[in-house]
Amino acid sequence: MNLNVSTRNGRKYLYIERGYREGGKVKKERIKTIGYLDTLELDPSISDPIAHFREMAKQMTERERVERSVTIKVNMGDELASGSPGTRNVGYALLMKVYHQLEIDKFLKGRAQSQPFEFNTNSIMIMLVISRILDPGSKKRAYDNRMRYFERFDFTLDDVYRALGHFNTVAADLQRHMHENVRAKFGTDTSIIYYDVTNYYFEIRKPDDIRKYGMSKEKRKRPIVQMGLAMDKDGIPLHYEIFPGNKLDKETFRSVIGNVRKTYDTGRVIAVADMGIITGDNINYLVGHNADEPLNGYIFSFSVRGGTKDFKDYVLDESGYTDKNGKPLSADFNYKIKVRNTPRQIEITMQDGRKRKRTVHEKQIIFWSSKHFAKQRAERMEVLSKAESIVKNPSKYTKATSYGAAAYVKNLKYDKNTGEVVGENIFLDLDKIKEDEKYDGYYSIVTSELYMETNEIVSTYRGLWEIEETFRITKSDLQARPVFVYDESHIKAHFLSCFISLMILRIIQKKISKLYSTETIIECLNKIECILEESNIYLFGYRSELSDLLGKAFGIDFTKKRLRLADIKKLSASAKSPL
Repeated sequence: MNLNVSTRNGRKYLYIERGYREGGKVKKERIKTIGYLDTLELDPSISDPIAHFREMAKQMTERERVERSVTIKVNMGDELASGSPGTRNVGYALLMKVYHQLEIDKFLKGRAQSQPFEFNTNSIMIMLVISRILDPGSKKRAYDNRMRYFERFDFTLDDVYRALGHFNTVAADLQRHMHENVRAKFGTDTSIIYYDVTNYYFEIRKPDDIRKYGMSKEKRKRPIVQMGLAMDKDGIPLHYEIFPGNKLDKETFRSVIGNVRKTYDTGRVIAVADMGIITGDNINYLVGHNADEPLNGYIFSFSVRGGTKDFKDYVLDESGYTDKNGKPLSADFNYKIKVRNTPRQIEITMQDGRKRKRTVHEKQIIFWSSKHFAKQRAERMEVLSKAESIVKNPSKYTKATSYGAAAYVKNLKYDKNTGEVVGENIFLDLDKIKEDEKYDGYYSIVTSELYMETNEIVSTYRGLWEIEETFRITKSDLQARPVFVYDESHIKAHFLSCFISLMILRIIQKKISKLYSTETIIECLNKIECILEESNIYLFGYRSELSDLLGKAFGIDFTKKRLRLADIKKLSASAKSPL
């Protein structure tokens, strides 16, 4: 510590300051304010104020050094005590900071007041969330490893399973509660809503009420559940719902988006999704009754091969295409685009089940790229190879194993009981192969936003990759599947803890401007750990640019080499302050 003499209004002013390092830079903070020199000189007990307070600063430095210093005698022959816990994690304090900023603790404590159980639901959720992020696995694994953290987890494993049923009953309200806190403390833009669906498999043989056989994204022949997820423009999860495994992707859309619109105070939204969601009924739901002034909007990818003859003719017509800069195509172009505003007829379902046509006005954007062409052509060759194999050896295939390639095989039939391929005179459908090849490399986007700039539409649609990345995070980083609980309420509670974990990670990313992946953040937080060195003194061995960045962003000091147990508990307690 040092005495600093500055000038204020022509008078010398004294104060004591301390230097410290932050982010590799030396900074200073004021420790003690003394006063103006000319006033201090009037004190008869202080002959030389500058010398007097300079000595005070020196003594303060020495007292702090003594208080911080601890003498440790090391006996190299000491053995570890039986049952020593090994390293303990402190990086979880950052997760707790966000958890409490979302005020999940207040919500759960409030909802538990009228319940007959005695266990602490908030404490159980904290354990489930931090273990899901830092050490994902079963609920039993989380419970067995609970001593890794400096938290008081005073409950039993049975209490954990009992709490899951309660979590399921409050899941929808908790999602809304978290969103309100995200909006208030971190900001959220719900003018764009990204939507997608994925599924999670279970290691069981027989389906039940919610775990059904369906189109597994991972091609696993196991019962699955479907998850529909809505995400805001910044990539922060908004709302999710769990559906039976046999629910089609397109059938989940209105339930999730409807709940977001009704309960999240979003105002007008533009929904962004891939072609698995686009149906006449979903579009009709979004735009409402007035086609000229859509209630809500959409930006969807659209199947070229599934379009009308007029649409396909427009795609293949070379007139109107330009390069990405709007200039005429060169002879060796590898990308082209064209745009039109046009009416399109969609089919919608009436309340009585009847179908009718409706016209919507869209902007249609058509692309072709050499990269997409090469990818689709390679995928087609694999499918055609399988189709040729079906023609040569039909007895080796069933309805399930011939999926995908069956579209290119004529006269293909299946046994109603076994699903095995049957029939004679099976051959390749060359006409369909030739027809589909025409559209390799093409893809399209359709939108209700007729006056939005094309570049903005394309940029907005490309943001859909973040929701795909979000699902990857849940399946890899958070290991949300396979699921190790079996009761339906427990399954849904499991996904609630995964959703909370995901939201916390995405908020951390947003706070540091998405400079690091969730995988890197998790790795860093796992490394912020310590080991008992001697008598309530813990030794740390990890520090990095990322740990400094995270600490600075959330006001947690991860720079110290040693901390007393009391200091770690203070750090943990401060992380539970939402401010």
